[in-house]
This record gives sequence, C-alpha cells and structure tokens, in this order.
Amino acid sequence: MTAGLPRYRSGDRNLDAAIAELADAADVGVHRDMLFEMIVSALRLTRENDDRGDIKLINAALKELRYSMGVFAPYKDTRKLSIFGSARTPTDHPNYQAAVQLGSAIAERGWMVITGAGPGIMAAGVEGAGSEDSFGVGISLPFEEKAAATIAEDPKLMNFKYFFTRKLTFMKESHGYALLPGGFGTMDESFELLTLLQTGKTVPAPVVLLDAPGGDYWHSWYEFVTKQLLTDGLISAEDLTLVKLTDSVDEAVDEMCTFFRNYHSIRFVGRRLVIRLTHAPTPELIESLNTNFADIVVAGAFEAIDATSSEQNDDDFVHLHRIAFEFNRRHFARLRQLIDALNAATLE
Repeated sequence: MTAGLPRYRSGDRNLDAAIAELADAADVGVHRDMLFEMIVSALRLTRENDDRGDIKLINAALKELRYSMGVFAPYKDTRKLSIFGSARTPTDHPNYQAAVQLGSAIAERGWMVITGAGPGIMAAGVEGAGSEDSFGVGISLPFEEKAAATIAEDPKLMNFKYFFTRKLTFMKESHGYALLPGGFGTMDESFELLTLLQTGKTVPAPVVLLDAPGGDYWHSWYEFVTKQLLTDGLISAEDLTLVKLTDSVDEAVDEMCTFFRNYHSIRFVGRRLVIRLTHAPTPELIESLNTNFADIVVAGAFEAIDATSSEQNDDDFVHLHRIAFEFNRRHFARLRQLIDALNAATLE
C-alpha cells in the first residue's frame, strides 16, 4: 500500500496508506506527493507536540497563506509594486502626495500595487492606483485603525494575524518595492527585504527608496549604512546597488519598468541558473558577460540555451529566450548588476 510514496512518512504504515488513499481521492495530479507530505507534517506535528499554542500557530498560518494565495492567483501575470511607509503620514504631507503620485503612475504602466491597507502612506498608494489595481495586505492589531476607505470593502483586502505570513505574502507576490519614509515597521521591512535580496532568499527585484522632492530621509539612512556598515566591512560596496535613492516619482517608476526591459525571471535547473529574457542574446552580449561576470561563475561559461526539459515539463515560459551559467549562489548583488547589464544591452 505504501509503494511509490515519498520517503517522508508518518512512521505508521497503516496511516501512510490512509493518507495515500486520501491524496488519491483529492485528485490533485502532479501535486499528490506534496499533499501527502503536508498531511504527514500536520499529523506528526500534532502527535509530537503537546503545546496547543504551537499547533494553533501553524494552523492559522497555513489558513492565511492558503487564502492570500487564492486572492492573488487570478492576477499572477500582472506585475505588482509593494509600497511601504508610515501609517502616521497625514494627507497634506509631501510624502503622502508622493505616494499618491507613485500609485497613479505605476498603475498607468499596467502594474498593480500592494500596500499594508492602513492609513498614511498605505492609503496614499491605494488612492493613487485605485482599488481596482490595489491589494491590501493588512495586519490585525488592537490599536490600529481599520483598513483605508479606498480598499476596505474590496475583495482583494486580506487581514493577517501574523507578521511573518504577511511579510511572506508581500515578498512572494511583489515584482518591485518602493519605500517611503516611515518608522520601525518601515525600517524592519527595508532591512529584511535587503537581507533577502542579498542572500538570494527572494528573487531579484528593483527597490526604490523614495523621498518627497527635497526630502533627505533616505539620504540620512544611506549615510548611516555607508558609515556604519560599509566602512567596517559589514556589507560590500556592491550590496548598495540593490537599492536606488531618489526624490522623483518618475525615476522610481522608470526603475521598476526598466528592470523588466529585457530580464523576465530566473530559475535554478540543477546546478545552473537560467535567466529568461525578452530579447535574444547576441554573441557579443554573451562574450561581454563572460568577460565582465566571470567572478560569479563556478564552472563553464555563460551560454544561450533553449528551454530546459524541466521548464518544458512545467510549461514555464518556454517561449522566452534564455542564458544559463553555473552561479556561485553567493554574490547576489553581482547578479543584480548582471541583470542591469542585460537590460542595458537592449538600449545599445
């Protein structure tokens, strides 16, 4: 009864057989193995852990993620910009107006926006983009106000119990990030986002630190990072290329859209990183990459390839052009510079 099951099991042959029967009845196709393992994990958690609080946490988190993924699913082919910033920013503040303008401008480019659904900068982003082009990823806090009026009744509003599931949703669903001035929450979001990008724990994406015209909030932040982190060798100079500082909404929008001028997406296939492109790479471009980015190649060289068998089996953007190389999986800021070079090549 347990032949052909994943190696990760409950430890009880009868239970494994029952789980396999349930997975078959669910008729989830190629996801049968994942369903089997998720059921096993839930079973083992409840058997091995007598702390009901732990079990409630996992149960609630799984429910939140299932629901949010369902909300975003119909819009998976639309690029989305997450807008972060203070909930305390008044509507007459220049930062508020910058966020309104940003939401409006990026929506005109065919993007949608994701905000925390609260007041301040979050409400401004939704106001600019309009509720039809907005998602609200809220957090349930006893002292917070209700969701911004422009998103409060929208079916794309989600309220999370946990910050970690909320953050995961922001990172999973976003194609770009814009951070306006804010407090501890904005600092938390900015440093976690940069940590994920620096370590490759999220896919490459453009990040803009946006001030209102003449503002110096992010320049002060940059001075701190440069003096305290870069000078002491706690980060590398290339890590600073992960962000763009500006007080221009137009520059912020251009940064988002230019990032996807040629670059489309990445996927690891075996030991190689496959980069999907809108435009076919020329021999001259491949030669340039092998000259300028050899330091991040473990073995072999950059080469243009067709869609791999794994991508074909998954119908994973097989129509796009590709380059592939064995990436060292360490210097992700250099990978960002590589993407910039690929995008710049379309302008030449």
